[in-house]
Amino acid sequence: MTDLNTSEDGGEIRGLAARRAALDLLTAALARRTGLEEASSTGAFRGLEPRDRGFARALTLATLRHLGPIDRALDAKLAKPPPEAVRNILRLGATQAFAMGAPAYAAVDATVGLAASQAATRPFKGLVNAVLRALTRDPPDMSDPEALAPPWLFARWRSAHGEETARAIAAIISQEPATDLSLKAPDAGLAEALEAEVLPGGTLRTALRGDVSAWPGFDDGAWWVQDASAAIPARLLDAQAGQTVLDLCAAPGGKTLQLAATGATVTALDRSAARLERLKENLERTSLSAETVVADAGAWGDPRTFDAVLLDAPCSATGTFRRNPDVLWAARPGDIASLAAVQSRMLDAAAGHVKPGGRLVYCVCSLEPEEGEAQTEGFLARHPEFTIQPATPGEAGAPEASLAPNGALRLLPHQRPGGCDGFYAVRFRRSGQ
Repeated sequence: MTDLNTSEDGGEIRGLAARRAALDLLTAALARRTGLEEASSTGAFRGLEPRDRGFARALTLATLRHLGPIDRALDAKLAKPPPEAVRNILRLGATQAFAMGAPAYAAVDATVGLAASQAATRPFKGLVNAVLRALTRDPPDMSDPEALAPPWLFARWRSAHGEETARAIAAIISQEPATDLSLKAPDAGLAEALEAEVLPGGTLRTALRGDVSAWPGFDDGAWWVQDASAAIPARLLDAQAGQTVLDLCAAPGGKTLQLAATGATVTALDRSAARLERLKENLERTSLSAETVVADAGAWGDPRTFDAVLLDAPCSATGTFRRNPDVLWAARPGDIASLAAVQSRMLDAAAGHVKPGGRLVYCVCSLEPEEGEAQTEGFLARHPEFTIQPATPGEAGAPEASLAPNGALRLLPHQRPGGCDGFYAVRFRRSGQ
């Protein structure tokens, strides 16, 4: 067995170290929320050659994006469930063969080798060989959007948005996204240099791959990575030079950078000191400034009030599955109710920091109504001093289809060609002067 087999269409099987790393990443991603991020930061993973690191991560993400149909195909070939490590090895092998363009014989050979390399899975190498060879004769159907999402989540999307929209959302799961960038200031030359499309609102979308720190404009601090949907809430806040702005749950900092670039005086608060360090690094790289505060947004005792407050609340993050497909499989139904309670508490706290006549934007990167529409309804009932300041069609670069009747924004992943994160955003105004 060779360490590297490359097909004419570019599919490849990397060496054993890369495949072991992919197995570790997949296991962590399916075991717990943030597992993929944590495993990607370990010394063992970081110690791999850059190409092996890139392949391991790409294989893991591709597996997560196609996990539903692959599991359905595997279940049809397995007489009984194997140990989870063996199932994960089978998942990786099927992904290489049916989602990444690797030659079937090479995918089978390399995956059997992966099973044979570990004492716990070595007794199952014959099973791995037999199941994968059976799949090559009867390839899985990867085309049904409903199969791409966990059944309980798809049922929620169908209930909230209807069958057609639920299928359109799920169809995005298997698509590898382009990279979106927010600019510190408009720059037509950067769009050309980055081979990028300019989206409504000014976001650049580029198909470039590889290390973003090597891309034009990075060292100059001209841009930062930020999904097109994630850039909308800060624009909706409409911060102006000279105004005071509070960014709650600010890390990793894309919205803080947007707000600071307006010339506003920005205070960025987050409970994670480590994540705020990343924010500070980006402020330094972009030559922008903001006050940073380590604190819980729901319990911050500072008496200051601000012209504008942005609350990007902790949520189930189901809208971020394009870049983080692990959220689909790590999320649990109970998470949504518990997070909704946190969001209500944070909204109440945020309201206390808004000056009379000031603005409050609430947003979550979630597709779930309990974390979006229901939060707006509950907040208005608890705080009659606030009203919705409706967004206008196309405001902040939002797709017109995202504008709800009450003026909030319900951004869905299929509403922009090439996809976008799912978000909910609403702008409130406090009464008084």
